[in-house]
Amino acid sequence: MLWKERAEQAQQALEREFWNPSIRMYDIETPCPDGACNTIFHYWWMAHAADGLVDGLIRSGDTPYAERLAELHEGVRTKNGGAFPNLLYDDMEWMGIAWLRAYGATGEARYQETALALWDDIRTGWNETMGGGIAWHKEQLGYKNTPANGPAAILAARLYRSFGREEDLDWARRIYDWLKAHLVDPASGFVWDGMNRQGDGAIDKDWRFTYCQGVFVGAAVELYRATGDRVYLDDAFRTAEAAAAEWADGVLPDEGEGDGGLFKGILVRYLTELVAEAGTSGESAAAAQADWLLRNAETLWAAIGGADGERRSRLIGTDWRAAPAGKVTLSAQLSGVFLFEGMAVLEQRGLVPATVR
Repeated sequence: MLWKERAEQAQQALEREFWNPSIRMYDIETPCPDGACNTIFHYWWMAHAADGLVDGLIRSGDTPYAERLAELHEGVRTKNGGAFPNLLYDDMEWMGIAWLRAYGATGEARYQETALALWDDIRTGWNETMGGGIAWHKEQLGYKNTPANGPAAILAARLYRSFGREEDLDWARRIYDWLKAHLVDPASGFVWDGMNRQGDGAIDKDWRFTYCQGVFVGAAVELYRATGDRVYLDDAFRTAEAAAAEWADGVLPDEGEGDGGLFKGILVRYLTELVAEAGTSGESAAAAQADWLLRNAETLWAAIGGADGERRSRLIGTDWRAAPAGKVTLSAQLSGVFLFEGMAVLEQRGLVPATVR
């Protein structure tokens, strides 16, 4: 079975088990009788759901993915009060990234308008507390973290590549330089979570999340694509190698079923971007990262049933070594979708082997 077929099975499980037409969004877990689980509006989960739909659309070209994107766009807008901005800069960045990709995949002007409107709002989060950086929250402007700066740099660099505005490249460099200077361990390349959370300037070095490694790798790759400057690619590989050393048993950790369910999905998405960018040139570091992704994907595939015809629900839990028991969160399902979609990309480019198991 090819990886693209595995990706499609994971996407179909997402559609079958989570899509809720009454709200034009995804339920936040399954089972969720009559939508009763939706007590919280997980705005940023919906951004990643849109990103996953774009993955499926690019891979397959199938109209249902485009149709579902359109419905989700309107569902989120409606739930968010008729517009897209909110109080959290990192959440808005994920929305901006997703709808910019949707615009690139479909040419729909409304997605471009959404991404640009969000970017206008996101830029207001920059301030000079802690020497710069985008704030995490509009009501906590002094707290600066990787989740609010890594995705901002990704979005700014992609806006530059999409529309050629030099100001966007300037923003991408400015945000990236602040992040690298303040929240990347100079000794190892490992990325810390944030600083000044309690107003004391302290760095949360004990918060060691896959998410943070992923967004820094992604930002570095996008700036390499925008500039051709090798230093960014070297930065990306250094952090990827630090992540591999941190989780040295080879399979990414279980980081919980809430927001943490998305964390390793973010890492594998941007590791895929790194391998796709550098792998065709035969770099050994890219091959090592491809092997790591393959190990995770094969482990997860086996856990959710492999080729066993009696276990085709393809629901994905937070532990990629085991089939989920009980409820499954949208965040965890999305992470698995991202892993399989990433493998489909690398398979298509000849960077991982196709599989028939």
